[in-house]
Amino acid sequence: MTITHAAHKVYWIRYHIVICVKYRKKLLLHEDRISFIKSVLSEIERRYDIRFETVGTDGDHVHLFVDSAPKYSPSEIFRIVKSITARELFAKFPEIKRNLWGGEFWSDGGYIGTVGEGTTANVVRNYILRQGSKEEKDGYKQLKLFKIH
Repeated sequence: MTITHAAHKVYWIRYHIVICVKYRKKLLLHEDRISFIKSVLSEIERRYDIRFETVGTDGDHVHLFVDSAPKYSPSEIFRIVKSITARELFAKFPEIKRNLWGGEFWSDGGYIGTVGEGTTANVVRNYILRQGSKEEKDGYKQLKLFKIH
């Protein structure tokens, strides 16, 4: 586990992202395109607080294992990655546009899930419940929401 230190915060936020090529076209079978995407992702790393730990493709989609700063929402990461990679791919490989009517490289949807290193919701829940002294915990009782019948 690598915790990142930044101004006034410490964080460890990781996502598994899957982005599909529009119409599930198999446009990522060529090694030169895959290498190019990886180089564009390296440039994104230099400009943003986003790190791509692992990148993989399966012809018609890309899997990204991403470490991100808390200032970026998951949808913002999608936007950054999709817009920059598509623009650069079209510039480098203009022939790709012939396979994609509508001028978009990536499909609108995708998948994003948070990733932990063996930490489950119950571990976090129990850790939070164990925090503080008895007096502090008694003070927290006012924060509980009660069901009204």
